[in-house]
Amino acid sequence: MKFYPPIGNRYLTTLSFIEEVLPGKYSILDLGTRNDLTILLSAKGHKVINTKGQDLDLEPESISSYKVELVTAFEILEHLVSPFPLLKALPSDRLIATVPLRLWFAKAFRNENDPWDRHYHEFEDWQFDWLLEKAGWKIIERRKWVSPSGKIGIRPLLRRFTPRYYGVYAVRSD
Repeated sequence: MKFYPPIGNRYLTTLSFIEEVLPGKYSILDLGTRNDLTILLSAKGHKVINTKGQDLDLEPESISSYKVELVTAFEILEHLVSPFPLLKALPSDRLIATVPLRLWFAKAFRNENDPWDRHYHEFEDWQFDWLLEKAGWKIIERRKWVSPSGKIGIRPLLRRFTPRYYGVYAVRSD
């Protein structure tokens, strides 16, 4: 597994990972609502469709009608109570996903004011690999990167060296 320092910010680092593992232009279903990364992908010539904000825990089948070459899931799966049914229902044979890694020095993220902005999971890399394997995916490429905050303190210092994000490129294996 390769470890890469961030390129500017997490979106540029993620974009670099995508371009390395899948050069070219694709029709993409990006799980989650439109965001800065979606805009970057569109600017690079990809045709990107986002989900409509439905509860993917309760409605994993709501994405099955999309006809796309690639599904992306950027920091979305950790918000689901059970990402397994969604991973089984993805409408493509290719997946690029990123998740935040569990940090030993910080608790899982929870926004007290927004129930959609909470992490049910923060994975260890082996847990995410296992989830994907059980859901029928074979990981082709893995990547980790840090997320420095620019703040002062013990945790910000640790974030400069401890990988925070984990990205994978996987293909359907079944």
